[in-house]
Amino acid sequence: MSEDAARLYLATPPLAEARDFLPALTAALSAGEIASLLIRLAGDDPRKNEDIVRALAPVAQDRGVAVLVEDSVTVAMRARADGAHIAGAGDALVDAAKKLSPKYIVGAGDLPTRDDAMRAGEIGVDYVLFDNDDRDALVERVGWWAELFNTPCVARAATLADVAPLAKAGADFVMLDDAVWADPRGPAAAAAEALAILAEEGARP
Repeated sequence: MSEDAARLYLATPPLAEARDFLPALTAALSAGEIASLLIRLAGDDPRKNEDIVRALAPVAQDRGVAVLVEDSVTVAMRARADGAHIAGAGDALVDAAKKLSPKYIVGAGDLPTRDDAMRAGEIGVDYVLFDNDDRDALVERVGWWAELFNTPCVARAATLADVAPLAKAGADFVMLDDAVWADPRGPAAAAAEALAILAEEGARP
């Protein structure tokens, strides 16, 4: 894959336990070079969430995948993840950056406005995530960010059909979640298709 190609970032469904999800994760990771994995957690019990991350993170990390935990710096650190993904550009993100940077990765999502995204960038995050059900609006936001800012940009693709437009717009990473886990062909086939699309886009002049 070209160095300029966008890379694949997977995000789990909100998980209440790890066991039932492990086969799907293993299958998706077998498809090829996944850059990152975001572990989303369904409950608020820190100990239970740490157990989930401890069960899943090594499976990905052993393949060279960076593992982040959604909205919990404490769980990320205790469970030996590689970083945390924080919603918004407020105090929680500032706090995460202080506690985790530069040793751990800090990502920011839920950034509905350009000002929110710029504020996150000024805090010093390692990436910003853009997500919008309106694909045209999402492509526009990704293109704006890629043209003006150096902080890497992640774009969430709701479907496999969204992967190419987002990569073409300048996303450094394309995030997939339900489009992989709910694919009737299975997670491995879906992830492999996404990787092939990204490689093809990265090879274009």
